[in-house]
Amino acid sequence: MNNVLNQPVSVIRGIGPESEQLLAELKIFTIHDLLMYFPYRYNDNRIRNLAEVEHEERVTVEGIVISEPLLTYYGRKKSRLMIRVMVGEYAITATFFNQAYVKSKININDQITITGKWNRHRQQITVHSYTLGSLENSKITDFEPVYSVKGDLTVKGIKRFILLAYNQFSQYIHETLPRDYIKRYRLYSLKEAIRALHYPQNTNDLKQGRRRIVYEEFLLFQLKMQALRKFEREHQKGTTIDYDNNLLKKFIASLPYPLTNAQKRVIAEILKDIKSPYRMNRLLQGDVGSGKTVVAAICLYAAVTAGYQGALMVPTEILAEQHAESFQAMFESFNINVQLLTGSTKKKERQEILAGLLDGTISIIIGTHALIQEDVNFKNLGLVITDEQHRFGVEQRRVLREKGEYPNTLFMTATPIPRTLAITVFGEMDVSIIDEMPKGRKPILTHWAKPKMLDRVLAMMEKELNLGRQAYVICPLIEESDKLDVQNAIDVYAQLVHYFQGRFQVGLMHGRLNGEEKELVMRQFSENKIRILVATTVVEVGVNVPNATMMVIYDAERFGLAQLHQLRGRVGRGDQQSYCILLADPKSEVGKERMKIMTETTDGFKLSERDLELRGPGDFFGKKQSGLPEFKVADMVHDFRALETARQDATYLIESSSFWKEQEFAFLRKYIQESGVMNGEKLD
Repeated sequence: MNNVLNQPVSVIRGIGPESEQLLAELKIFTIHDLLMYFPYRYNDNRIRNLAEVEHEERVTVEGIVISEPLLTYYGRKKSRLMIRVMVGEYAITATFFNQAYVKSKININDQITITGKWNRHRQQITVHSYTLGSLENSKITDFEPVYSVKGDLTVKGIKRFILLAYNQFSQYIHETLPRDYIKRYRLYSLKEAIRALHYPQNTNDLKQGRRRIVYEEFLLFQLKMQALRKFEREHQKGTTIDYDNNLLKKFIASLPYPLTNAQKRVIAEILKDIKSPYRMNRLLQGDVGSGKTVVAAICLYAAVTAGYQGALMVPTEILAEQHAESFQAMFESFNINVQLLTGSTKKKERQEILAGLLDGTISIIIGTHALIQEDVNFKNLGLVITDEQHRFGVEQRRVLREKGEYPNTLFMTATPIPRTLAITVFGEMDVSIIDEMPKGRKPILTHWAKPKMLDRVLAMMEKELNLGRQAYVICPLIEESDKLDVQNAIDVYAQLVHYFQGRFQVGLMHGRLNGEEKELVMRQFSENKIRILVATTVVEVGVNVPNATMMVIYDAERFGLAQLHQLRGRVGRGDQQSYCILLADPKSEVGKERMKIMTETTDGFKLSERDLELRGPGDFFGKKQSGLPEFKVADMVHDFRALETARQDATYLIESSSFWKEQEFAFLRKYIQESGVMNGEKLD
């Protein structure tokens, strides 16, 4: 945008100091801010056929007045005016609340256009606005923009200010996108797009205006991200890991299962990164059970063959133990020293481990956040892997990364973040996805049952237990809460103990137990001493019990789809058919839809896309730590194709030399520079 539009709103004729103050409350300071303050929705004022209108939907209709207005007063200064109107074949009632003055303006046989909320059952419209005569002769537009306002500023007021700005300064709106891109995607010019969003002529006009602004918002955001990536890659030293390919092939051949094509693909991507002079910063996504752990082991071994050490940080002690056991088994015949470091490691053993890391005799360390304590130092750390990365804060991840001289970093997650979000939120990382399950995995059969069917569910569980199998029972909260009327885990435990009458051992695990108590319960379940484990969501991450074939989730509607999927992934880890039963009685349509989706697919990525559509990106990550960008018009979920396109374009531009020199890219370059990326400042 040029300097004229960067002037304060006070230069607009018709906007005085008081109005300037009102606009400042909406963070509108310049003419540019005002022109780019877009409506958050549009009222559709086109005439509709009442047969097609939903109950309680907003509608505009045209008709003839067929009764005298009837005015009644109730309460203090409250009135209701009712008239009968013939709309097509419908004789409906139009009701005006607290608009007594309308009575003198309307007569029988008048033609009237009314807009309001339609009550299908009562055949009545509660009138929001009206105009005498047909819509064609009125000043009402087909699409009426609705703006977000606060304080003393009204929608009418903001519309007036925007019109003043547009009439006086629209000739200064200069193009910001390169000509080629406008031509290639047949985009409106910026001036046309601003006009179309504030004053749309028809549906297509509005659509094209929006399309232009969406693309620009995404392109600017992605340019910032890609520039940050380029800057970090070129200005941060990396550790080049020149691994021994022959040794690596031998190790892969020794694994009990062949790698899937998806595993081979992501391993190739990671190995290419660690061999480059740049520092790897990659996110590895893989559904529960897709084989991320094996990928981690192969990459850590690659680092070891080049004389480097590797670290794997996981969120729970149980998970750290399981990883350490499986890694020690995998590396046993390769003479690799793998150690475990957690908060429970005894003092003497801890001292030995710290010494081994410092002198390099320990090649691979697996642990919890105990790894990032100050006295943990490495001789030659080359690769850092963080599992379930969203459970560690940015700060914790940074501390581990700084334990070595520029080690390569890999973040792993089993939470299938939709690609749409991954490329946006983790835009400065490369993203690898394992989108294929190992052969022979039986899909978990998922059923949705109402709570009244509990007896049938328990009978099914007993059948599984009689076959020697085990079961999880998940409860959302551990103690009674006034806010949430949830089934208490302790109650469920008591209920199951009573039901099974000592035939099967029932265990209880929840967040109030200390580390050792949890450890004991988990160990007993792993060793098949406990047959039914009642637990809160503490089992979501970090247990591998192949003998568990059934999971029952109480109050399933209280969980997000991604979380339900994570929980479900605790079963189905052995050769037997596994089952997940969702006990739920959701009242809302969205709640019912979510239960239905869970029974229809076991694909975590499909589920996460649906979860995102139903809940929105803020809820998906939790608003506080999401770091999601705020867009004025664009929506990352609904406009994800435009997001992908903008990302590809941004990547191409940042890497091309012409982008950094030619005049037509000047605005985009200036935007990146003003974002602070090129100074190496980390962006929000």
